[in-house]
Formats: sequence, structure tokens, C-alpha cells
Amino acid sequence: QVQLVESGGGLVQAGGSLRLSCAASGRTFSTAAMAWFRQAPGKEREFVAAISWSSGNTYCPDSVKGRFTISRSYAKNTVYLQMNSLKPEDTAVYYCATKQGIATMFPMTAREMYDYWGQGTQVTVSS
Repeated sequence: QVQLVESGGGLVQAGGSLRLSCAASGRTFSTAAMAWFRQAPGKEREFVAAISWSSGNTYCPDSVKGRFTISRSYAKNTVYLQMNSLKPEDTAVYYCATKQGIATMFPMTAREMYDYWGQGTQVTVSS
């Protein structure tokens, strides 16, 4: 089993920044990729960013590209999401996810590609 705990969410004004953290514990020795998704009220959970654990290659969609940066720490078994130039449309619950074992494709942008999820952390961006 793998447990993921997100932290770092909060309330910020538009244009501000937040740094989310996701600490992984348990059987994490075979991590293939970690990712961030977000879900706003009334909307489906959408892909935000992913990182290959071995190579460090990252991917993010155009909606956040240039503003969000995903990174990892091997020492801390932690993935981060640095969010800059935040917009009100970034408001959502942000979820951390991980794929354990072999990842057949990268980037992994679909929810079903991940097998463990955190509880989510709220990010609210005011105008």
C-alpha cells in the first residue's frame, strides 16, 4: 500500500503563488510516476502535471504550462507543485497521485493510469 498526503493549499489572490507538497509513504520503492490532478466544483477531475520518477521528465497541459512546475525529491519521497501567477480558474481541490510499478507510457495524463491517490488539498484563488 502507498499513502499520499497533500499539503500547502490555501487562499491566495490572483497573481500569487503556492507550493503544494505530496508526501508518499508505504511501499513506494517502485514508483514510476507521480502527478497532480485538480477538481473544481461541478467539473471533472483534470490533469495538471506529471513527472517520471526515474528520469525526472515532466509534462503539463497548456492550461498551466509556464505557470506550474512539478518536481520531486527522492530523499523525501515527495512530489511538489509550484504554482505561480495563479488565476481564479485554478481554484480547485488538488490531488496527488502515483503509479507504482511499470509505466508503459509517458506522459500519463489519465486518472485511470494512477493507482494511489491523496485526499486532496484546497486551493482557492480570489480575484
